[in-house]
Amino acid sequence: MADLSIEFCGIKSPNPFWLASAPPTDKAYNVVRAFEAGWGGVVWKTLGEDPPAVNVSSRYSAHYGKNREVLGFNNIELITDRSLEINLREITQVKKDWPDRAMIVSLMLPCEEFRWAEILPLVEATGADGIELNFGCPHGMPERGMGAAVGQVPEYVEMVTRWCKQHTRLPVIVKLTPNITDVRMPARAALAGGADAVSLINTINSITHLDLDAMAAYPIVGGKSTHGGYCGSAVKPIALNMVAEIARDPATAGLPISGIGGISNWRDAAEFIALGAGSVQVCTAAMLHGFRIVEEMKDGLSRWMDEKGYKSIADFTRKAVPNTTDWKYLDMNYQVIANIDQDSCIKCGRCYVACEDTSHQSIHQLIDSASGERTYQVNEAECVGCNLCEITCPVQGCITMVPQQTGKPYMNWTQDPRNPRRG
Repeated sequence: MADLSIEFCGIKSPNPFWLASAPPTDKAYNVVRAFEAGWGGVVWKTLGEDPPAVNVSSRYSAHYGKNREVLGFNNIELITDRSLEINLREITQVKKDWPDRAMIVSLMLPCEEFRWAEILPLVEATGADGIELNFGCPHGMPERGMGAAVGQVPEYVEMVTRWCKQHTRLPVIVKLTPNITDVRMPARAALAGGADAVSLINTINSITHLDLDAMAAYPIVGGKSTHGGYCGSAVKPIALNMVAEIARDPATAGLPISGIGGISNWRDAAEFIALGAGSVQVCTAAMLHGFRIVEEMKDGLSRWMDEKGYKSIADFTRKAVPNTTDWKYLDMNYQVIANIDQDSCIKCGRCYVACEDTSHQSIHQLIDSASGERTYQVNEAECVGCNLCEITCPVQGCITMVPQQTGKPYMNWTQDPRNPRRG
């Protein structure tokens, strides 16, 4: 059976599944329930200075799909609203009772060195395994000069990271904001400041939807609202890209990454790990379905690893990174053409409509004059292999993209004679 245990920047954990710093890790009661369910670690909800933050009511909203499936989750809750003393006491006890689980403490303080110098020894005394610097919170805290207000300025990221490395022996993980043009810049700054790892992504600025009678966005607080932090399965593609950008950047290629963003099942976790993550953090899926989802995550990942012959997480960590490149290095001579399996086709015509109206008119609709039966065939001469028909088809595997033997060698855009700026 596959070994799911990990060691992430010196922090050991029985499995790579950690709960992210968020409402599920706000107190000992929640964290103990998580550990009982089988989570490998937690990042305790962000601690700050006393007096603690004060939250509003209400705090959450969602972006829904069909049948009220939550695709994205919006949150305007701030960092912990409990006192520093209570949090530290609970962290100490939980770590004592669960010594084999990873205990990371998230921190957010003003950009004044003495404040970090004061709190770090207190956190270290709890027995925690590491700290995570919350440079990503996009709502409420940036207005106070913290959270994303720090994470969006690489110089601040480097400065605060360096302070923390000077005032603690614990591993320092820097949590990055996605609300930035190029996530590689703060990642490089974190490394320059001495960070042991980075975690990403934090939540994305968002407004999910409006009450068109009240003319206010959700969640509504006294008739008004504000932008919040967006998370859940909808942000996974953005998170995967940002993780990959850091993993393949020569300046940060060896920097450990804790992957966050829309991880809901074992497959999501495997994708993050293959693109560079050494651990994965989960929040929204646990909030929607409860802590016991980790059982399926662990079982599914273990079964998949056994099937593929991976004995440990390290065996496939970053395995997809070499295959992730810039567009200009893709093979211009590679070609695929759509193929429709007539036996599994249900004759719905969605592929035809999509291609005819919005793409390359490369699917023919044939109607039998006697029976009126419709069939759909690909015009191979016109098909550019865009994948739209495969995506719109409701029957998985009915339409496949078949590689063609072009007889042409690899040629990227920098080599292509059609490139007017070819060197």
